Amino acid sequence: MNNKKITVIILFVIIIALFLSLDLGQYLNLTYVKSQQDAIDNYYAMNPVHTGLIFFISYILVTGVSLPGAGIMTLAAGAIFGVVWGTILVSFASVFGATMAFLIARYVFHDYVQARFTKYLEPINHGIRKEGNHYLFIIRFVPIFPFFIVNNLMALTPIKTLNFALVSQIGMLLPTIIFVNAGTQLAKIESAGDVLSPELIASFALLGLFPLVAKKILIYVRKKRHEDLDDFIDPESDAE
Repeated sequence: MNNKKITVIILFVIIIALFLSLDLGQYLNLTYVKSQQDAIDNYYAMNPVHTGLIFFISYILVTGVSLPGAGIMTLAAGAIFGVVWGTILVSFASVFGATMAFLIARYVFHDYVQARFTKYLEPINHGIRKEGNHYLFIIRFVPIFPFFIVNNLMALTPIKTLNFALVSQIGMLLPTIIFVNAGTQLAKIESAGDVLSPELIASFALLGLFPLVAKKILIYVRKKRHEDLDDFIDPESDAE
């Protein structure tokens, strides 16, 4: 691992250490956001563009450095900006932040991990090259997988950066809308987990699997048709 990559790791560790030592996590706490909602609403009413810009950049930094708090910020977006603008801000900020984390992890760890564990990763690499977009879509669509883990683990695979960004944005859109909409009723929410019921998670899982299952069925049907056609046109009978 070269000096540049080691420097990136050190900077990352320093940021995490500062975040913890300065107790900045208190500002990404649902209780704090709820206690400051009136003040935030007043500031937003007087400075809508400035508020949106601060939120957008903050969201990118939090997700890009893999800090906890994306779920709380998504709820806060609904409370502050409403469903439409909250969804727009979170949708793009989350993708920028996720891609930032993805690129950092890829730059620092991808080559080392691939070289060190080539034998074990080859089946995974093959699967990602073949069905990576579908797998990522399912993972993004079902909002039970930790945001930062998905960003960092996908960086270790062969998936292309543009595919990662586009599929992430599409896959996260519906969960984002649901969380932002829930944030409009922030006073009634005690934790981010209150938004997700087991039934809702199951629905996400089924919907997320649908594109992959549909593709598999289509491939099977096409293969079956070719086999039936081969049986109908018997090469041996043609030779006679």
